Order: sequence, then C-alpha cells, then structure tokens
Amino acid sequence: MQLFFNPDLTQTDTEIKFSKDESRHIVKVLRKSVGDSLHITNGKGWLFLAEVMIADIKNCCATIKSATFQAQKDYQLHLAVAPTKMNDRYEWFLEKATEIGIDSITPIFCDNSERRVIKVERFEKILQTAMKQSLNSYLPKLNEAQHFKDFITQDFKGQRFIAHCEDTDKTSLKRELKSNEDVIILIGPEGDFSTSEIKLAIKHNFKPVMLGETRLRTETAAIVACHSVAFSNES
Repeated sequence: MQLFFNPDLTQTDTEIKFSKDESRHIVKVLRKSVGDSLHITNGKGWLFLAEVMIADIKNCCATIKSATFQAQKDYQLHLAVAPTKMNDRYEWFLEKATEIGIDSITPIFCDNSERRVIKVERFEKILQTAMKQSLNSYLPKLNEAQHFKDFITQDFKGQRFIAHCEDTDKTSLKRELKSNEDVIILIGPEGDFSTSEIKLAIKHNFKPVMLGETRLRTETAAIVACHSVAFSNES
C-alpha cells in the first residue's frame, strides 16, 4: 500500500487535490488512472480511502470514499536527543524512530554539544517520509530545539529517564519501564552529558539508566531506547 500525506485533510472533506509533484508521482510513477484507489493520512490519526477522479500529471484529484480514525496507543514516547556532530546520523535516528514508534522529539543543546544548528524543514520531511513508509497514521511531533537546562525544568508527566555513560549508580531501562505509561528519555551528545547536567536531571526526578553493557553512539542509544519502550508495551 502506498500512503500519501496531507496535513490539512479532515474527516469532513469530500475530495483532495494533489500538488504537482504528487500528481506526477501518482500518475506517471505509480501509473494510477481514474477509478484507482489511494490511501492518505493527515498525520493526526485519520486514514482516508480515496478514488482517483482526475488522473492529470500536473493536477491529480481524488474523491474521498471513507475516513477511518486509528486510536493512539496507550502511552506516549518523548525522546529528547542532542543533535549529533554529523547531521546524517540524527536524520537516521529520526527515520528509524518513526518506523519503530515515537510520538515526540526534542533536540536538546547540552554542555558538550558540538552541533547547535539543526535543519528543521529537512527533519520534518524525513519524519513525513518515514511515517508514510511505515504506514503510520500519526506524524511524530518535532519540538523546537531547547537548551538542556530549560528543557528539564518543564512539568512532564509519566516516567522520566536520563541515559548517560558515567560510572555511577544506574539501573537498566528495560527493568524500570512500566507498560502503558508516558515516557520521556534524555539522550546526550557524543561527549555525553556533563556531570552537572546529570545531577540537575536527577534533581528534577529523571532516573539515571543504562541501555546495555556497551557504549553506544548518540543515535544508536536513541534507537535502543525507542525500541525498548515499544517492546515493553507489546501486548
């Protein structure tokens, strides 16, 4: 199934007009013609079944035949991850986390961060593409980048964890996770969180955890954390 994305589509709409690029993809690449079916999501839980009405390479139009709402899972996963020095590594994390199942992402700038500029439009595009590829009806929310100290002082609900590499008392994330509860996990930059950041996070009720016996790259740690939460919530 090929899934298309249109954030403005609502359950009351009766037709949809595709952009020039999408029209070309539908008609020329997918070879869709009048009467063929298309699947579309607005990234907010709605999945639409549409039928091609005009198969024009520059202005494809379709009629909405049905709209089905897919309920969200019982928990929300929020990862706050420091941008990596190599931008493509962070993009890889965004793609894979979307495929696995993540709800919210916040880039955080830490004491040891080497990258302090992110490409928001590029990141959003990657999230959209990964959502469509994984046939997910929910688009993960990319929050505005924040400094670590500003981020952790917010009033979060659910379980709070900070994954770091310092040789201090930590527990296994796998053992600490509780099913069907919101989760927020902090993942630091290549140089790890600073000692002061770890202490500050603990002060704000973030529990220090480890993600395994080996030292992981930032993007790998984020994926391991994402998968651990998804796996612990499987029925």
